[in-house]
Amino acid sequence: DRPYKSFSDVIEGKEGRSRENLLGKRVDYSGRSVIVVGPSLPLHQCGLPREIAIELFQAFVIRGLIRRHFAPNLRAAKSLIRDKEPIVWEVLKGVMQGHPVPLNRAPTLHRLGIQAFQPILVEGRAIRLHPLVCGGFNADSDGDQMAVHV
Repeated sequence: DRPYKSFSDVIEGKEGRSRENLLGKRVDYSGRSVIVVGPSLPLHQCGLPREIAIELFQAFVIRGLIRRHFAPNLRAAKSLIRDKEPIVWEVLKGVMQGHPVPLNRAPTLHRLGIQAFQPILVEGRAIRLHPLVCGGFNADSDGDQMAVHV
């Protein structure tokens, strides 16, 4: 907008260097979605949408498909995932059983702001949590979002 930017213009504000590069960074193997209550879930489980789960665990699923001889190579494994073959979901379920996932609701002000859960696959695009767990996150179901990591 202005023809010249001063040094202070470069480092402060929303588009400043400190906000863009130093404070906020992209995180691999993570996702973000709206949370909804899942009263039928046990306290230690969270419902992870298929769409998010396959993206987060893709590397593990590819390895599982190749090791179990469902795909001869990386390209074939990715093709199975892209086509959403039934065997992909079976391998994904097996992979997810041994991988608890941490859920984080910003702002993380105390240790209950990040908790780990055993993921299970659910339909839809929202992360499901037992209603009694929401208190620790100070979360409700009016559009709050949570981040999930692997």
